[in-house]
Amino acid sequence: MQYQVPQFVDVEDKIIGPLTLKQFLYLAFAGALIFVFWFLFNFYFWLITSIPVAALASAFAFLKINDRPFVYFFLSFVRYFSKPKIYIFSAIPSEPPKEFVPEKKPEAPQIQEKKLTISKLKELALNLDIGTDRINNETQ
Repeated sequence: MQYQVPQFVDVEDKIIGPLTLKQFLYLAFAGALIFVFWFLFNFYFWLITSIPVAALASAFAFLKINDRPFVYFFLSFVRYFSKPKIYIFSAIPSEPPKEFVPEKKPEAPQIQEKKLTISKLKELALNLDIGTDRINNETQ
């Protein structure tokens, strides 16, 4: 049995004509708002208010910036202007700082290092060049 796998999962379905549900709701809300304005205001004030409402609804419905809907940019714009712009640094800590006392580590016993003489160095170089362990055999 074979099942058909959807290919365009990230594309919204066209529900009402060529419009998606979101696009239709943006335009329907703007149309209803402009209709209400028609009865509330005189013609010139209605014209002045309905043009920005229609432009904003069209931007919400159709405009995409960097393949992202305009709604995200509008919400970021509103959040930016609704938050305070002054950031004050508060140097007063909530609790007093604790004094830092470094822990003393137990001292490790000192290991005496073996001194490397020139003759021993020559033997090591020869051992590396030849690839044998001649030094260990001679010293034992």
